[in-house]
Amino acid sequence: MSNNTSSNNMEVPQAKEAMKRFKMEVASEIGVNLKDGYNGDLTSAQTGSIGGEMVRQMIKRQEEQMAGK
Repeated sequence: MSNNTSSNNMEVPQAKEAMKRFKMEVASEIGVNLKDGYNGDLTSAQTGSIGGEMVRQMIKRQEEQMAGK
């Protein structure tokens, strides 16, 4: 798989730092000790909970935006 098709590439590269901050905030909110750098000591459940909560919050924000809130 080339770098251009990697699932880690962002559609808007400038958003990379904002997404990193968002991920750290979500991890903190749900009590997962996410560190900047290596996080191989986290379980799959912990990392999955971060991603799942990020998606829930993004969907909620989009719904609110679409509803004009």
